[in-house]
Amino acid sequence: MQKLAIDGGEKVRKIPLPTRNLFGEEEKLAVIELFDKTIETGEVFGYGGPEEQSYEKDFVDFMGGGYADLVNSGTSAILSALGALNLEPLSEVIAPPITDPGGIMPIPMLNCVPVIADANLGSYNIGPDQIEDVLTDRTCAIIVAHIAGEPADMDPIMEIARSRSIFVIEDCAQAHGALYKGRLVGTIGDISAFSTMSGKHHATGAQGGVVYTRNEDLFWEAKRFADRGKPFNTEYTTNVRMGLNLNGNDLSATIGRIQLKKLPKIIEKRRNFVKLLSEKIKDLISISLGWMPSDCESSYWFIRMHIDCNLLTVSKEQFVNALSAEGFSCSPSYRAMPSEAKWFIEHITYGRSGYPWTAENYRGDRIGFYPCPNCVEAVETHFSIHFNENYGEQEASDMAEALAKVENAYLK
Repeated sequence: MQKLAIDGGEKVRKIPLPTRNLFGEEEKLAVIELFDKTIETGEVFGYGGPEEQSYEKDFVDFMGGGYADLVNSGTSAILSALGALNLEPLSEVIAPPITDPGGIMPIPMLNCVPVIADANLGSYNIGPDQIEDVLTDRTCAIIVAHIAGEPADMDPIMEIARSRSIFVIEDCAQAHGALYKGRLVGTIGDISAFSTMSGKHHATGAQGGVVYTRNEDLFWEAKRFADRGKPFNTEYTTNVRMGLNLNGNDLSATIGRIQLKKLPKIIEKRRNFVKLLSEKIKDLISISLGWMPSDCESSYWFIRMHIDCNLLTVSKEQFVNALSAEGFSCSPSYRAMPSEAKWFIEHITYGRSGYPWTAENYRGDRIGFYPCPNCVEAVETHFSIHFNENYGEQEASDMAEALAKVENAYLK
């Protein structure tokens, strides 16, 4: 048996892993051209200009039609999507059990109450049965996050929502180009939010986001909200609603336009790598890819790996530490559960008021305790492998070898 690297043995991956190099010469030249034009004409680029409009058109083309508005972050995209719904104060919004804080904080910021539904069994994603468990007559919207690039089970979720006239927001921050039964995520719900920060599948710079919908009325409401209530597509000349300045800009859009051209290939390469890895580890006993609904294609923001520690002599953390020592980037846990966050548990929102949970006329659950056992089980039985689209055959072989080496060392 080979000696593990963590015990002083030789590691499987001896050379550096491929870097991502997300931005290249094309983005640099496009940005230089934008500045050259500004210097030549004296016209300063801003926001809502030709570059931003072109990026939004390109994004819509990628999504197969609809409407898009570039904003300054994924959090702003969620906030704008929620703002577009014009929900009454103290409305309940069902939120996913795993999400970035920016995927849930906009709910109380708009004076609504977040209610967390558990995950589908074996998944990090919110489940339809679990949504039904927390539905009330106060539920007005559901946020569905497609974590790790894996689509949530949208058809039954939409059936629940449509039967009760509830809005559905898709949080596609980690799932650019993911497919649910042949449909792009983001096109299934009423409105969707994307993050385009530099760690995502495609980026508009360091930070960015997109609000997308196929509903024209919701689009204009989101656009108004994201630009201080400006009277877009109305007969008015003054601001028509409350909102914030969440705008994207032409510089970000210039980068984003080049990135969008690369996106299909990026997604294809990520899928191909996971397919290679899956084939190479099919005979492992304790390790497998995480479960997804049938007829889905992940865009793999990271690889969610299932581990059965009942078959091993070590904990998941010990296994992942040993795997990392073999030369790969892994995390033992993706416990991004808002129900466990201090601000959520203690309702630290508007000062120490506890609002909106403490509102006198709120008739729902004022404590807001959501243990989410399915989600906890999924977190405790999975780990993450980090990779990028530049990983190929050699990296798949090395990763499979490392997984097999560590498993062989720790099998009962």
